Amino acid sequence: MSTIAQSTHASKSKAGDSSGPAKKVLSFGLGNEEYGLDILAVREIIGLIDITPLPRTPAYVKGVINLRGKIIPVIELRTRFGMPSVNYTDETCIIVVDVPAEGDADPRLMGVVVDTVREVLDIPISAIEPSPEFGCSIPMDYITGIGKVKEKVVVMLDTAKVMNPAEARAGLPAAEAGASPALAA
Repeated sequence: MSTIAQSTHASKSKAGDSSGPAKKVLSFGLGNEEYGLDILAVREIIGLIDITPLPRTPAYVKGVINLRGKIIPVIELRTRFGMPSVNYTDETCIIVVDVPAEGDADPRLMGVVVDTVREVLDIPISAIEPSPEFGCSIPMDYITGIGKVKEKVVVMLDTAKVMNPAEARAGLPAAEAGASPALAA
């Protein structure tokens, strides 16, 4: 288990607010927007490595990687959220997360391509608001809350919904539910 994931889930905020428990979140960037994942879901952060594409998958499914003998599916959050594609940079990386499985199944590992990883934040529970009713580029059920940190906001994501291929596929229009144009034969 990575050092990041061993951090406690509820702690005192380091941002100067010691009034109560805080949620630990790994923040990362997609363009100018800042998002966060529950630190307990994060297993590790790796630099971009070769991704083997898979046929007949949605465009946001980049393929699979071999990480120390484990085959891990990888999605690109930019594409998943309908954001324009950009060239990968030295800051582009893959966050490997545990995704809860349905029923009694064990969680599975999944990689998420992001523009840049920022920092681990302690966001006081009192500074987290419910997801907004409108004005967001991603579906509202993907958001667990909006964290206010200093002068910025962090959109906190629900890993189970954002990274669930079955849920995502069910929500795709019929034209997108088939093969990705780049992978179609």
